[in-house]
Amino acid sequence: MKLHIKKGDNVIVLAGDSKGKTGEIREINTKKMRAIVTGVNFISKHEKASSKNPQGGIVKQEGPIHISNLMIIDPKSKKPSRTGRKDDGSGKLVRYAKKSGEVIK
Repeated sequence: MKLHIKKGDNVIVLAGDSKGKTGEIREINTKKMRAIVTGVNFISKHEKASSKNPQGGIVKQEGPIHISNLMIIDPKSKKPSRTGRKDDGSGKLVRYAKKSGEVIK
């Protein structure tokens, strides 16, 4: 399934507790249709003491957010934009921001 976002894209959150925050996509789970965005949707996870974390305790980390709640940021105008696909002339499809027409890398 083709998605409107990819790993490394700058996105804005449209809904939820983190609404309005921006960040870069670190990871995408296509089966669950969720993405992890840096600096967005922090959750508290209780961790048991281990050799990696000898103290244990509560750890804050980014939680997954549904892909439908994310919109890509237009590279030209720095505002949220829908995406489309078009032929770049050599037969390859490239993504572009519909707001400005700018190609998204």
